[in-house]
Amino acid sequence: MPHKLQVGEKFPELDAKNIHGVPLSVPATDGRLTHLQFRRFAGCPICNLHLQSFMARHDEIANAGVREVVVFHSPDAELLPYQGRFPFDVIGDPGHDFYRRYGVEKSVWSILSPRAWPTAIKGNLRKDKPKRGGMPNGGLLGLPADFLIAPDGSVKAAHYGRHADDQWTVEEMLDLARA
Repeated sequence: MPHKLQVGEKFPELDAKNIHGVPLSVPATDGRLTHLQFRRFAGCPICNLHLQSFMARHDEIANAGVREVVVFHSPDAELLPYQGRFPFDVIGDPGHDFYRRYGVEKSVWSILSPRAWPTAIKGNLRKDKPKRGGMPNGGLLGLPADFLIAPDGSVKAAHYGRHADDQWTVEEMLDLARA
């Protein structure tokens, strides 16, 4: 069973390059909180619908002192057409190295849970939805996770999703950041 991070625990530092090749690290070195999101694959309709809400409120999130970093289990080349325009850092992790390191798992309930279906349907009905062909890198069974990391490296809040649409909303994340 992978180790799941707990509130108050020291976050194991993450050093990576975003999909544009720019180095980044978590925790942030500039004194901001970091909201680290683990999503599924590049063309995931649930993930992309969810991240649209973070894009729409990006200025508000930044003004609250929060930096967004999103990890997908897809290679950079697959992420660029979908997430390349996002105003926050996106990291490709096709080997699932970061997923394992931070205890983010897979489950058949990711897609079988009826609680994920309404958002999956809504995301698939969008005209601007990502186009996917074939099985995504890493499969369909990835679960989401959210972490709020303080500048000192402590885990301020953590959430491990139980299905594909079980993640923090913008409002939930901002409430946790303000607490």
